[in-house]
Order: sequence, then C-alpha cells, then structure tokens
Amino acid sequence: MKTKNPNLTSFTQHLDSQYGKRGTKKREQYEQEFEAFKLGVMLQDLRKEIGLTQEQLAQKCGTTKTYISRIENDASDIRLTTLMRIVSEGLGGRLRFWVEK
Repeated sequence: MKTKNPNLTSFTQHLDSQYGKRGTKKREQYEQEFEAFKLGVMLQDLRKEIGLTQEQLAQKCGTTKTYISRIENDASDIRLTTLMRIVSEGLGGRLRFWVEK
C-alpha cells in the first residue's frame, strides 16, 4: 500500500501560500495576469496554426507587429474591440466568452 508524501501540496495549496486565498488582492491580481497570459498563448497558437506571421496578422487586422508581439508575450493590456478585430479579421474566427461566478 502506498502512502502519501506529506511534503506534497496541491497546486491550489501552493497558490494559496504564495498569493493568498481567492478574493485577496494579491491572488486576484495573479489570476488576472494568468488569464492574460493564457489569452496571449491562445492567440499565438491560433496565428501559428493558420500559418501567419505576427506581421501578417497585424496587417490583416490593422495593428502593428509590435502590438501583436506584446499581446502574445503578455506585456500589454488589450482592448475588447481590438481583440474582436484580431480574432475576426486577423484569424477568421469568432470571439465568444462567458462570466463565471
């Protein structure tokens, strides 16, 4: 019979110890930054999947390569209208989202 290692913690426990419980300012900032990171990775994956460079995507949706790079590398906040334009005009997709409580 295997015994659990008492030194192991879950990822949630790790986040709680590093950033505080959900609802605290530090933890909520972490969660927001993580969502922005995931968005950048998702856009980069979609762009690469359809075979576009950052420059080509920028031209298709009326922005700059630098801005696309900043979004993909989580260094820039993105306006909703810009995100919608990147997804629809640049990537040929449709943006859908929801709110979790």
